[in-house]
Amino acid sequence: MMIITQKITSLAYEIHDGMFRKDEELTPSQRGLAVRRMPSLLEYVSYTCNFMGILAGPLCSYKDYIAFIEGRASHVAQPSENGKDEQHGKADPSPNAAVTEKLLVCGLSLLFHLTISNMLPVEYNIDEHFQATASWPTKATYLYVSLLAARPKYYFAWTLADAINNAAGFGFRGYDKNGVARWDLISNLRIQQIEMSTSFKMFLDNWNIQTALWLKRVCYERATFSPTIQTFFLSAIWHGVYPGYYLTFLTGVLMTLAARAVRNNFRHYFLEPPQLKLFYDLITWVATQITISYTVVPFVLLSIKPSFTFYSSWYYCLHVCSILVLLLLPVKKSQRRTSTQENVHLSQAKKFDERDNPLGQNSFSTMNNVCNQNRDTGSRHSSLTQ
Repeated sequence: MMIITQKITSLAYEIHDGMFRKDEELTPSQRGLAVRRMPSLLEYVSYTCNFMGILAGPLCSYKDYIAFIEGRASHVAQPSENGKDEQHGKADPSPNAAVTEKLLVCGLSLLFHLTISNMLPVEYNIDEHFQATASWPTKATYLYVSLLAARPKYYFAWTLADAINNAAGFGFRGYDKNGVARWDLISNLRIQQIEMSTSFKMFLDNWNIQTALWLKRVCYERATFSPTIQTFFLSAIWHGVYPGYYLTFLTGVLMTLAARAVRNNFRHYFLEPPQLKLFYDLITWVATQITISYTVVPFVLLSIKPSFTFYSSWYYCLHVCSILVLLLLPVKKSQRRTSTQENVHLSQAKKFDERDNPLGQNSFSTMNNVCNQNRDTGSRHSSLTQ
């Protein structure tokens, strides 16, 4: 009975704080606080059955959701000129500008999808005549532009969902240093960063952001071995049963590990002078866009036969290159220090107890930033960039 009580208590704390923690990571005082803040049945059902949340997306933490429902989301601190936060005393911020901008993005994405996407079908990459007659530069160019044309439908869906939440008043994340309201609390993508990505990690960090942070929290940071492989496999299961999903995410494991190895071994040679860094960024941008397009073709084709047809037409070249990179280049393993985890938990426990500022920023992104800062500090000498 005691074990069941502990499990329920731990789950309540996880839901309320928007985090996912193990039982042993909670102090007795935190468990007692969780019991007093156990969500009611109405709150729990409201969160889990919210169509624009868990059911359809974008995913949001319970902490952010309940702050919005209770009307606390807009009462946040605003940065002042002296660098300190001052309690916001103005009227509730208006989402009109953010909603208008996002609806404009939706319109452009939909227009692009209905026109350009139909002219550049991904299926043409496996056309027999195209495979037999096209040169390698032509194949690579069409691969990139066809997958570029396939992305606006995702831009449309995610941006529309974000705009609808903003129109309802959900998604406010405080003010920037200039006092401008930010409405990106539950934004699911950053289009500019996606299209200008110079690394596999940069692309993934800006694509389906909320789900990626959820995967990082529930799998990557808790995995005892091969966290990258486990996270990609969980993501494949989360997406569905189509074989193309599994081919994409298994390929993504290879590409991610290989890209990390190349970056760790060569990037520091190209940081100075700025002209050399610009050349490096251009080369890595081309390599990243081609690699991403190569990886996600099965995700679009879905079926296993056309997916293997595509990879066969490319002679599995990027798979082979990735394996060779992993075999020939030294790979530095990430060190998941216990002290780093303890610092993160202490920081989050402190924020949980301090209730003066109910919604400083997205609880997912807050945890993400704290983890990244601690990891960066602890791994500078190892030059490990994930």
